[in-house]
Amino acid sequence: MSSEGTHRGPGAAATVKRRRGAIVDAMRARLWPVPLAGVLVAILAGIFLPALDSRLNGHLPESVTEHLFGGGADAAREVLGTIATSLITVTSLTFSLTLVTMQLASSQYSPRLLRSFSSDRFVQRTLTLFLATFAYSLTVLRRVRSGRLDGVEFVPQISVTVAYVLAMGSVLGLVVFLGHLVRQIRIETMLDQVASESIGSAHHLLERAETADQPVDPLAMPPQRTGIEACSSGYLVEVDEEVLLAAAVEADAVLSIRCRVGDPVVARTVVAYCWPAEAVALSSEAIDQLGDKVSRALNCGAERTAAQDIGYGLRQLTDVVIRALSPGINDPSTAIHAINSATVVLCELTRYRLGPETRYDSDGTARLHVARPDFPELLDLVCAQPRRYGAHDPAVLGSLLSMLKALSSVTRSPVDRQAIGDQLARIEQICRRQDFDTVERDHLSLLTQAVEQSLQES
Repeated sequence: MSSEGTHRGPGAAATVKRRRGAIVDAMRARLWPVPLAGVLVAILAGIFLPALDSRLNGHLPESVTEHLFGGGADAAREVLGTIATSLITVTSLTFSLTLVTMQLASSQYSPRLLRSFSSDRFVQRTLTLFLATFAYSLTVLRRVRSGRLDGVEFVPQISVTVAYVLAMGSVLGLVVFLGHLVRQIRIETMLDQVASESIGSAHHLLERAETADQPVDPLAMPPQRTGIEACSSGYLVEVDEEVLLAAAVEADAVLSIRCRVGDPVVARTVVAYCWPAEAVALSSEAIDQLGDKVSRALNCGAERTAAQDIGYGLRQLTDVVIRALSPGINDPSTAIHAINSATVVLCELTRYRLGPETRYDSDGTARLHVARPDFPELLDLVCAQPRRYGAHDPAVLGSLLSMLKALSSVTRSPVDRQAIGDQLARIEQICRRQDFDTVERDHLSLLTQAVEQSLQES
């Protein structure tokens, strides 16, 4: 439901949770943190397990030792060397297959889907298993002594047995990884992941429409206001509303953030405005301090993320539609599937309060206005380009009409229903200009009538 509403905020705990979620999301999008942590743990295990072997040497019962490695030093070296050599080869193969899959997804569907692959936990854990087994085997190998120099032979039986278990687990992991990769490369899986991530972001960021405050008039900006410039360029990926609210209260000012999360930001351009909450003008020092705090609260990055960006998932799905409708790909079935996934996301978003938000302090004074996309904007994002590039395909237009039909049945806001009606009129105009046969035109006409009837219902 689109409205410009009031919100007093969930407090510092929610801010810490949101900040932690943004950091976790940023780390998940990188391929190296989890494997690196696994390698470090494996090295530590390769140091301490042989020490445990040395302390327990000769003190273990026979019922235990008969299940441990029973060879000599040369056999242990050969086993550990074989495991290390084979695992680094398997790791190279796994990494190569992952890169090939990412390249295929980028060229066939959308380059913005690469983030889903790099953040795939299964891929990260598989690489972690392989690299950890390799690092562990090499670390244990250096502790094996043959006794040729000092006459003291040491074979860490427990450590070598653990290396064998890790090697067998890596073999099973490789088989499961190949099956996972085959599943991940399917467009249905990719679209489902994007849709699920978008719905999850809405659940964590937005407030339910039925519990939202009543809509109020937009926060009017006075003519005498001061612009606050961005200190860096990139995409706005995070807005710390609690920091902004506290800064506005401290300066006795009102802040209006003009850029939405996901918008491109250029350094030295205005991203926010401030003005005094009372009649007393803000001092230059207060404005400078407020500008510094705004700069720290607005985090820019090289790419958009789904952590706080409600529209990013819909942008990804729309990109898949556009790529599928391009002459080089010409895959309308994929386009229709992506539109269906966007329909699921939009229907879910109607349950939340969308649009700009005004934050109040404890005294009920308006302090912060944050720009956010509303339902009409998100709907236009999904419809505009697919409507243009799929104008010659009645199946694509029919899929868009079916989406409008589904949305009209779950939306009750007059503004949102008006947006659906506007999109319906545009699609009707496109259909009238196309040279469809009678059957196709009748089918589109029936879908159009169904949307109109649904909009007329209360």
